[in-house]
Amino acid sequence: MALVEPRKGRGRPRSLKAALAPGSVQALDRGLALLGLLAEEDGLTLTELSRRSGVSASTVHRVLLTLESRGFVLHDMDRGHWLVGVEAFKIGSAFLRNRRIASMGRTTMRALMEATGETVNLGIEDNGEVVFISQVESHDTLRAFFRAGSRGAMHSSGVGKALLAEFPEHRVRQICGARRLQRFTEQTRTDLGLLLRELDEARRRGWALDDEERTVGMRCVAAPIFNEHAEVIAGVSISGPAVRVTLRKLDEFGPMVRRAADEITASIGGRRPGP
Repeated sequence: MALVEPRKGRGRPRSLKAALAPGSVQALDRGLALLGLLAEEDGLTLTELSRRSGVSASTVHRVLLTLESRGFVLHDMDRGHWLVGVEAFKIGSAFLRNRRIASMGRTTMRALMEATGETVNLGIEDNGEVVFISQVESHDTLRAFFRAGSRGAMHSSGVGKALLAEFPEHRVRQICGARRLQRFTEQTRTDLGLLLRELDEARRRGWALDDEERTVGMRCVAAPIFNEHAEVIAGVSISGPAVRVTLRKLDEFGPMVRRAADEITASIGGRRPGP
């Protein structure tokens, strides 16, 4: 059980100087602390922020102006209050969305692992790469493993290709152009035209394949997860040794992974795109 620190009284100053840890960037630390203070209230004046933070009003004002320029805070001129801005909301929403997918999909991922005997992964796209955010490992001694937070090239990943298949073509070209189609094995798709045709096929059938394209001897079958706007936001996959995830088993595993992705989509209130 986590120990929760009692909330301090509203009128008690909270010094930002005391909160600084060795190696901290003071301006950034102050900015984040001010955001924390604003998040607790429906608006605070400059004087109130200065008093609660224990920092001079002039310094607080400079930090607020920087945050305002990036949309993280806004100033209500009529009341003289500073408020949390839309950019802070976007970041918080992204965290909740990804955390929700990982937690809501856990039961489905475990069931898929038990049904296939292979490791199940959940990944998202970030800055043109696939990032793995959750995993349910196979019980088998020989199994795939992706550390949470690890990144990979999208064109050589099952989850990456499941995501790319649902992106507009101009975005696929942008990602592949910026990252290059690096060759990892003899099976890696390094020709953009061939990759686009494969993505089109993956979109039609509902699942994508990494056929030993990132690591020799490992295959991955993946399907996309959608939000309430029918936009792809994640992918779920099974990964395992090619001797077990054989080409003959793809007709069985592919639909299983797609059903799991659809189940996770439904659990978060999402929907698949129309025809």
